Amino acid sequence: MGALRFILNDDDVEITEIGATTTLLDYLRLTRRLRGSKEGCAEGDCGACTVLVGRLRGGELAYETVNACICFIGMLHGTHVVTIEHLSPANGPLHPVQQAMVDLHGSQCGFCTPGIVMSLYGLWMRNPRPTVPQIEIALQGNLCRCTGYAPIVKAGLAMSSYGDVAADPLVAHREAMLARIRALQNGETVDIGAGKNRIIVPATVDELAQIYAETPTGTLVSGATDVGLWVTKFMRDIGPMIYVGHLDELHAIREAEGELVLGAAVTYSEATGAIERHFPQLGELWMRIGGGQVRNAGTIGANIANGSPIGDTPPPFIALGAHIILRKGNERREVRLRDFFIAYGKQDRQPGEFVEQVRIPYLPAGEKLACYKVTKRKDEDISALCGAFRVFINDDGNVGMIRIAFGGMAATPKRAVTVEEALIGRPWTTATIEAAIPAFAVDYQPLTDMRASAEYRLLAAQNLLRRFHLETTGSAERLSKAVA
Repeated sequence: MGALRFILNDDDVEITEIGATTTLLDYLRLTRRLRGSKEGCAEGDCGACTVLVGRLRGGELAYETVNACICFIGMLHGTHVVTIEHLSPANGPLHPVQQAMVDLHGSQCGFCTPGIVMSLYGLWMRNPRPTVPQIEIALQGNLCRCTGYAPIVKAGLAMSSYGDVAADPLVAHREAMLARIRALQNGETVDIGAGKNRIIVPATVDELAQIYAETPTGTLVSGATDVGLWVTKFMRDIGPMIYVGHLDELHAIREAEGELVLGAAVTYSEATGAIERHFPQLGELWMRIGGGQVRNAGTIGANIANGSPIGDTPPPFIALGAHIILRKGNERREVRLRDFFIAYGKQDRQPGEFVEQVRIPYLPAGEKLACYKVTKRKDEDISALCGAFRVFINDDGNVGMIRIAFGGMAATPKRAVTVEEALIGRPWTTATIEAAIPAFAVDYQPLTDMRASAEYRLLAAQNLLRRFHLETTGSAERLSKAVA
């Protein structure tokens, strides 16, 4: 029924049969012979395959960087895909971003360069004269192994001296492209292929609910930052694939009285403003969730629904007392996030039921919140552990309420209930903290894996509680000044 339709550079594409696991990168390189986009890691880390994808958001056409290696063709209905080949005509002058990279010596072997150019191109269109920190953030998802980033950053600073962004085709012809994309979206559900190669793109959330209830063995895909690796690393079949990342209803953000309500398909990038307004304590964590390409694709609902023990959002959301809305057909139920995770690979979610909304209460006045992510590298998206702490101190100096939640310490994201009980009602002092520290071994029996040993994880969790105490009492600042 119907066909997948999108625009690739200037060409209209219509697909009625394709593998559910076919990635955009394979399609570009093998089918279309567009080989400027490179395959490096095949897991969304190195950025060599970066392209721009233009989507309708609130009636406007927004272009974002995407890792083509973990983006499936079934995710592209009604979009505009822009590759490195589109920037400069054959035998024509280089694009301003490309020319800046050449003149400022930002490329040596050239393997990573197309992805870097596309990231800078996306930044240039949003912000023609970026600062060094803005350039560094735009390049978080791109690895360079040759020149280092100094000449690349210089190229980013010089981009606008090579051309006016208003003259760029994606800007100058935005309205025409907007009309073309609207024409692709006819309001019908796309359902092509069969069996493991079946791809379904529901037209509405109501249709999604009906389809998933009838096809509970299907794989829901929103950003594919996790599911993509099921395919590229584990060679798994995911069909029938049901794509949900295009549904406007699931991208709704409501800053309601008392809580922030996020649709399940809200991406990390889309949620950034609301998170910074209501939970500024999570700002550093938010900017360490992958690079821009991952934040542009990865969604809040999927980070919860996949049940990963190392997901970044569950620990702080559990500490904040978040709830999720689960839907099956026309029925909905509300579940505390802390109760959603039952065991490794098992959640309180029935066949045909999906996460529709995430509801996060605001932090009450007088309470303190912090979240810490521990990784081998500061820019690594997979954490060894992620801990969230929330506390309220009574006027008498005793702990009136405390919530501690960790990911990476157990088979599921989990609260440190025994540690909390050892702290509640007691003075918020170093002595109380040290007395509670051994209780971590009761709450968690972490595993040893490639990211960290069990002993390291347990010690790190204990030290993060010490850090939170120091920061909430001002001792950390005093200690820092003393060391300086």
